[in-house]
Amino acid sequence: MSSIIQTLPPDVINLIAAGEVIDSLAAVVRELVENSLDAEATRITVSLMPNLWQLQVTDNGKGMSVEDLRLCANAHSTSKIRDRQDLWKINSLGFRGEALHSIAQVAELEIFSRAAIDEIGWRVAYQEGKLVTEEIVAIASGTIITVANLFASLPVRRRALPSVNQQIKLVQNIIHQLALTHPGITWQVWQNQKPWFNLSPGMTAKEILPQILKRVNLTDLQFLKLDVAVPEESEAKSNLELVIGLPDRCHRHRPDWVKIAVNGRIVRLPELEQTIITSMAKNVPRDRYPVSFLHLHLPSHLVDWNRHPAKTEIYLHYLPDWQEQVTQAIEKALTITPINLPLAVVNQRVNKLLKVAEEKNSYNCEPNETKPKHELNLIQLKAVAQVNKTYIVVEHSSGFWLVEQHIAHERVLYEQIQDHWQLIPLKTPILLNNLNFFQLEQLERLKIEIEPFGEGIWAARNAPALLAQRDDCHEALIELSLGGDLQSAQVATACRSAIRNGTPLSLPEMQNLIDQWQSTRNPRTCPHGRPIYLSLEETSLARFFRRHWVIGKSHGI
Repeated sequence: MSSIIQTLPPDVINLIAAGEVIDSLAAVVRELVENSLDAEATRITVSLMPNLWQLQVTDNGKGMSVEDLRLCANAHSTSKIRDRQDLWKINSLGFRGEALHSIAQVAELEIFSRAAIDEIGWRVAYQEGKLVTEEIVAIASGTIITVANLFASLPVRRRALPSVNQQIKLVQNIIHQLALTHPGITWQVWQNQKPWFNLSPGMTAKEILPQILKRVNLTDLQFLKLDVAVPEESEAKSNLELVIGLPDRCHRHRPDWVKIAVNGRIVRLPELEQTIITSMAKNVPRDRYPVSFLHLHLPSHLVDWNRHPAKTEIYLHYLPDWQEQVTQAIEKALTITPINLPLAVVNQRVNKLLKVAEEKNSYNCEPNETKPKHELNLIQLKAVAQVNKTYIVVEHSSGFWLVEQHIAHERVLYEQIQDHWQLIPLKTPILLNNLNFFQLEQLERLKIEIEPFGEGIWAARNAPALLAQRDDCHEALIELSLGGDLQSAQVATACRSAIRNGTPLSLPEMQNLIDQWQSTRNPRTCPHGRPIYLSLEETSLARFFRRHWVIGKSHGI
């Protein structure tokens, strides 16, 4: 009886392998532009003709010699690694030697290239994976790769691909992601021989992000770069770069712009993504998500890229430690320091300021112990006036701010409550009527002691310290019983206990509040995500009042 299992012929093996690596038009673009980046290109041009199943990638990178051109489309031929040990120290975007070989199996491949050290360039052409043309050409140093008749040998693959518009969108996303991770690159992208979009280079991803998200301004973003220690490895060096949207002005309806990159490539790390969302949860408005881009530059042996052929999923060592470092970086990025100050410019959305009608209530402004500003590296803020018994005018070296007193104090109290959440006994129990099962369960969850005190009546024996001395403690306990976790209860307690708008303050009281607020961990928004201050910078005031005008000219002389 003959064997049923047989070895596949080489051409079938190559076609199957190519179909796994090159599964779409976007995959071809990804592999080619990653090779350009590995070749240290600073200018990359991508030209797409999707209806003709054709594309071209041009770069000014190091180029290839004729010997390299003869080998580049062979299976598993690469200049990136040499042996098995190199798999644990990957420092390039490509390393498997599959890209050009796989493309040559499913398309016609033409390559023009000249190495920077060579005086002549070469053109090679591949059909059905075989070298069919080799000739000398005149070309500047760099590489031009043209892919034509993509998937002509796999008509079923063509029919199964998404629509042209969806494929074009995928290509755009890939280029946007690589532009963020390699901000020094100039990108030109063409579609059907017409300019589609350009991306200008920048020093950091902060300059790239506003080119991608058109409603985001450069001044809406904060950039932070930190050297971070590698756990258990004293000599290993790493750093993180964080671009984060200031929560009082930049956020999204969906968590679609929480991006993470590791060593030059955007990857999926759900644990770190959730860390960012959680760290920003009480800074952005309700039901909104942050805009953020985190780039970890780590020693190569801490990253295993062999999890997925597209290299979008990785194994990362010491993940809990990176989560902690990211949380600390976000906290530092949101602190108002002299480094962050230039980001505060005139907010054009003055008419969108939140007007919260607050009950008038007494407020006892007791000074709290705060660290000296020089220890916290904070800017000098001076309270100078109160407007409408609601806003505090704060002067600093570059202009002034309007600080909304209620939500600034709410931020102060919320962080104090977080650090020192305390329930104290009530001198006189508070009676609560007609609580349902869920309200009773909620109060017990918050560790508030309650016991039956008659039919439909319960007695509360303790309460949060800030609420216990208030006349409206009864209403506050009812509010807490209506749902939410401990954090929500802390927010509600801070909101109810904070100074009310309409309360007059003396200058010392205002200054004390400003000092406390400035020293908080997240001074830009209240715990509900509302903006706390409006910035009016000197440069913008000078521009508005035309102080740069020549007097004679301004009077028509």
